[in-house]
Amino acid sequence: MNIKIVVRRVIPFILLCNFNIFTACRQERQLRPDHARIAGGVEMRDVRFYSEALGRQMPYRVFLPTNLQPGEKLFTVYLLHGAYNDFRSWSNFSDVSQFARDGFLLVMPEGGASSYFMNAVEAPKDKFEDYVTRDLIADVEARFPVRRGRDSRAVIGISMGGLAAVDYALAHPDLFRFVGALSPSIDAPSRRFSWKRTGQWWRFRRVFGPVGSSERRARDPFVMIQSADPKTTPFIYLTAGRQEALMGPIRRFAASLKKRNFDYEFRVMQGGHDWNQWNAQIPGCFASLREHVVNKIR
Repeated sequence: MNIKIVVRRVIPFILLCNFNIFTACRQERQLRPDHARIAGGVEMRDVRFYSEALGRQMPYRVFLPTNLQPGEKLFTVYLLHGAYNDFRSWSNFSDVSQFARDGFLLVMPEGGASSYFMNAVEAPKDKFEDYVTRDLIADVEARFPVRRGRDSRAVIGISMGGLAAVDYALAHPDLFRFVGALSPSIDAPSRRFSWKRTGQWWRFRRVFGPVGSSERRARDPFVMIQSADPKTTPFIYLTAGRQEALMGPIRRFAASLKKRNFDYEFRVMQGGHDWNQWNAQIPGCFASLREHVVNKIR
């Protein structure tokens, strides 16, 4: 048999086997020790509920103020974690709990190792987008004293979760009034194959579909933004550190927002792609949420 044909057939098989082993190991990952940072005047609760979209029980964590008054309704902020983190990461590595004292219910859902909080194209049972946008919101609003409707919801994500937050803004403009994206993996759907990152390539294919496919283009923010309506899209708060490896794509996306007259804010600070940087970005994100949304509806 021609050696070129052998190579074309064998190498993808080897890569697929390695990918399956890699993802199986990741799926069995052990949760890190739990050491939640809980500010004074804040209560933490862990919840499990059945997700119809995923067909299984899913956990999420919430922060809410302890001095909640009778009949008081809270503004809900959904916090999406990064790749290979979990639903406890925001509480364990940031001081975000302090913002619950300002009348926010902070909801931290489980998104798996690398789901990107999307409905996976090549894994039909992994409907993480439906789980968040349908099941999770419904459970939160049935269980906690929150205001309902688009004007009383925000979603903020870091890295993997940041891309999801932007995609939700463009695909579901009726669900959220404010979207925050901290160091978002904004170019993930458009990344090409790399021998140095074969595992990442297969993960992206599983979630977004084959390179060049209509499914992948449908979740690419650089494509989605061309048809999205700036008048109905949520306010987008975009931020990253000057040493951020993804700064190039993030700047290009900010330029696209400006070109099409979207309502947005883009902030650049010192730092890279880590929790030290994100902790520094969180206060500015919540300040923007108050300025552009919360103060206008009170």
